[in-house]
Amino acid sequence: MNEEKNNVHEDKTIDTDLQKEEKTNVEETQADLDSKKNISKEKEEKHEEKHKDKHKKVKTNKEIESLKEENAKLNDKLLRTSAELANIIRRNNEEREKLLKYDGEAFIKSILPIVDDFDRAIEMDTTEDEKYLAGFKLIYANLIKVLEKFEVKEIECLGKEFDPYTMEAVLRESVITEEPNIVLTVLQKGYTYKGKVIRPAMVKVNE
Repeated sequence: MNEEKNNVHEDKTIDTDLQKEEKTNVEETQADLDSKKNISKEKEEKHEEKHKDKHKKVKTNKEIESLKEENAKLNDKLLRTSAELANIIRRNNEEREKLLKYDGEAFIKSILPIVDDFDRAIEMDTTEDEKYLAGFKLIYANLIKVLEKFEVKEIECLGKEFDPYTMEAVLRESVITEEPNIVLTVLQKGYTYKGKVIRPAMVKVNE
């Protein structure tokens, strides 16, 4: 009887050990599975992170290229604006210099008819009073000096080839002894003011 009890006890002990061993195996298997799952998950996370980094790098490169293009456009616009501003400043300076340079043009033009009157009076030279004529010529000479001081110069025409930029042909005549297109007579003197024609000369030209 006692022997049977002992045998039953031993069987129970063996079953318990087997259950414990089986439980341990199950736990180890589960642990292995969990470990493999964690490893797989880590790999996936690393892959995703690597993909994100690659995508981020591509996006960054595109942004850099876009910024470079924008910078190039802005530099080009800046250069164009600077050039336009420089041209505006240059034109303004030229206009201002021109206005200052020819500031007395209107005054000079108003004097020229007086010079014309002197020219005509001296050419007539019919007076019997030599002193009067001498004084008249002196005034004329001084007036011419004043004009020359302000860079007013007579346009030389007589015997020269007709120049449409400085002369105006009001009469034409055919003289065989003279070359064609030569100024035969100056009907009214022309003048320049600091190199600018302020009144063209009126001339007779040979055909």
